Amino acid sequence: MAITYNPGTSTVRPPTRSLRIPYVTEDFPRGSIPNGTGELTVTWDEILWAAITVGRPSRHYVFRYGTASIYEAIFRLSLVRMSLEQSGPRGSRLRRTDAAKTLDPTEKGAVNYFLGMVFCKLFAAKLLNTIWLLHLDVWKDDLNAVLSGRSRPDLVGRDDSSMDWHAFESKGRISPPWTDVKSKAKDQATRIVSVDSKPCKYHIGAITYFKKDVLNFYWRDPVPQNSRQINIPFSEDDLKYYYRPIIDLIHSRPDQMEHMLEKQFFVDFAEEDFQLTVHPEVLSAITENRWKHLLDITQKIRQEKDSKYNPDGLALIAGETWRRPFSKKEQKG
Repeated sequence: MAITYNPGTSTVRPPTRSLRIPYVTEDFPRGSIPNGTGELTVTWDEILWAAITVGRPSRHYVFRYGTASIYEAIFRLSLVRMSLEQSGPRGSRLRRTDAAKTLDPTEKGAVNYFLGMVFCKLFAAKLLNTIWLLHLDVWKDDLNAVLSGRSRPDLVGRDDSSMDWHAFESKGRISPPWTDVKSKAKDQATRIVSVDSKPCKYHIGAITYFKKDVLNFYWRDPVPQNSRQINIPFSEDDLKYYYRPIIDLIHSRPDQMEHMLEKQFFVDFAEEDFQLTVHPEVLSAITENRWKHLLDITQKIRQEKDSKYNPDGLALIAGETWRRPFSKKEQKG
């Protein structure tokens, strides 16, 4: 695949049509998220942001920078593009594509697992103010986490305002989950109870699934029962693990970093039809390893009205092709 880009374009955002994801919330404590049914309004920009930043580092980060980082982003976005499309009478639903339906069981499992993490990240960010999520299995050595047994949550994250920690077990399914699946997800989430000696506020089991091919989301947070006493040390410096995939991407375009440090400057990944930028102050703090200062910056971004950045200081813009459903010819290849 050829990779092309047009640096520093004067970005014109395509017309935005909101997407609505039906969801069910159960067993959250009073005063948090209302239990019951609802619909989360999202955009393709937010979905791409969640796909690139959620949980795992670049699978090629050991090579440090260069085209491998770009291919990791392509891989993540390709999973989303291949499996989901915007369609329906009003064009406001995410539906499973015909291409996704023809995958073999192993491929479906991998795609659904990734979608589970993407939408867990999106719901955590928009409804729980939890922007930074780290994948526990990937970073357990870096975070000095001591874990026993195979049952553990997928993700841990911190509310940027309250500094509360949450544990998430995210799953992906092609059909509505049965009771035993819901219980298993919750059981795994309760295997961690504290981060940096601070008890997790929520121990959430989250499931992304399809109902009549429409993407739905379910999460629950009942009181933990018999959870294992696991503690994960954490410091602000550990935020570097969250930002590493993005920094790898930026380093693959070294001639663009100077511009991005000065102003809002988008790099256009034309082949993949998205644009990416990082807030100049956030990028400066990252490159200079000023992680505590980064938290102050993101707090300021969060308080800005009509900010063009996500609360973590990143901004992605999905191109027009993301809004188009596949044609029958395209789906057949």
